[in-house]
Amino acid sequence: MTTTLRPSGPIQQGADGAQDRAYDVCDNGRPVGAVEIAVEPQSAGGSGLLRSLRIDEPVRRRGRGTIAALAAEEVLRGWGCTQVRTSVDAGAVPAQRLTAALGYTEHSRNMIKSLPPVPPALPDGLTARPMTPGEFARWEDGAVAGYAESLVTRGMPEEVALRAARASHAGHLPDGLETEGAQLHLLVHGGGTVGNIWVARFEMHPGVLVGYVFDVEVHEEFRGRGYGRALMLQAERIALAAGHGRLGLHVVTANVPAVRLYESLGYEPTQYNLAKQL
Repeated sequence: MTTTLRPSGPIQQGADGAQDRAYDVCDNGRPVGAVEIAVEPQSAGGSGLLRSLRIDEPVRRRGRGTIAALAAEEVLRGWGCTQVRTSVDAGAVPAQRLTAALGYTEHSRNMIKSLPPVPPALPDGLTARPMTPGEFARWEDGAVAGYAESLVTRGMPEEVALRAARASHAGHLPDGLETEGAQLHLLVHGGGTVGNIWVARFEMHPGVLVGYVFDVEVHEEFRGRGYGRALMLQAERIALAAGHGRLGLHVVTANVPAVRLYESLGYEPTQYNLAKQL
């Protein structure tokens, strides 16, 4: 048995620097699966993507997936990539085993929670209210900077990360506070604000429309007092008022307190996002 990759189409080039190509996984020239790889746009340092990998059911469990993944990594090296990223569904145990064996490690996860029919009450002494336009302007500057910083940790250069963060916010909040379906609230204690939450309708996975927590933050001087949990309860109240039965989010695995908070609130992983240095 000789397992190889054979291009099933030309390289797709994007104006932003993105690059994408699909391959057949072949045994002695006979297709037995498929793989798709890509290079993220404007990713200095070369961040590649293993978009998908499939081996046909009758020929699985014979090492073909491992060989195909390693061959895909070799192509990405040839494209100048120094890192490869992929995502695995939470229920895809064989894929999780394969990526672990190949040296991929989790850097973040997507999580979701089915909401109770009755909105939860906020703890005593806490209230929430929508942001004002002035508060939104001040918040957005900090939120864009924070998102850009997170992109830098993924290998993106600072200037590119800042442009990407601005573009993301412009895409998700094109009309600011007036953006349809977007709700940005402040958590208030003792007359002062202690944190903020942004919830909106979002297609978290293909065909999965949910209320989604785009941003949650407790002001630094108020952390460690349970306000993060209260903000997440307010997120549930916002989602339920908008008619959503589920609430989703994305969390960086290294943020252990946040992961534990979400787990304690009943969120479950839907997808693990993994990375490997080449």
